Amino acid sequence: MEENTAISFANVGAAYDGGREVLTDVSFNISAGSFYFLSGASGAGKTTLLRLIYQLHKPSRGQIKLFGQTTNDMSRDDIARLRHKMAIVFQEYSLLSHLTVFDNIALPLRVRGLAEAKIKKLVDKVLEWVGLAKYADANPLALSGGQQQRVSVARAIIVQPAILLADEPTGNLDDENASRLMELFIQMNKMFGTTIILATHSQKLMDTYKFPVIRVENHRVGFVGGTKKATPAPDTDVKKVWKGPKPQNYFTELSKQFDDIGNA
Repeated sequence: MEENTAISFANVGAAYDGGREVLTDVSFNISAGSFYFLSGASGAGKTTLLRLIYQLHKPSRGQIKLFGQTTNDMSRDDIARLRHKMAIVFQEYSLLSHLTVFDNIALPLRVRGLAEAKIKKLVDKVLEWVGLAKYADANPLALSGGQQQRVSVARAIIVQPAILLADEPTGNLDDENASRLMELFIQMNKMFGTTIILATHSQKLMDTYKFPVIRVENHRVGFVGGTKKATPAPDTDVKKVWKGPKPQNYFTELSKQFDDIGNA
């Protein structure tokens, strides 16, 4: 396995409660910094694949490696430390209604023990960039679906993950908000080198942003297209849908903030 491999599956099978395998003989390597769509019919096993990567489900057989580490026999503490390098975005947002927008985004930083002054600085920057600065004190349930999804993405961005998994994040969004969300992910991949796997049913999304596709079908996984990092499609104009600061400026600044935190 190459040194820059972020995710590796070798003959992995996955089943629930001892039933028939949802995924069978899955083997692949995904390079760090790549961007993939994840496609397949409902119930084909897309979510199961994401759960396997995020260590929410154990394989029934085979071997999974993340960042070169074999995960099969890891302790709960080891898995928790591994998840600190990853983030996941769900279609249903998974926001905590008893916390404000600010506190939802700050939560993963507080879990990591960062100082409140640094947390405030980072969360304020993320809120500004996703266009929700004025909603910091709002209850997430008071926001629209598109706004809640941006809060969910902001919570993922804030930890600067090495791997980002997104399970149908644009499924409940209109075209404008779906495009806005895609540009968030693209800039995250470009500026942070984040490895991104984005599950979608949208053929339009895959036709617009021509990234390679992981296709799940008949309990097996195949690949369409070669590995590449994210770049906007030629006919995609960020300015048409984006109302906040320029993404590249933001990510450069946020990356420096994380460097400062790491050296503090």
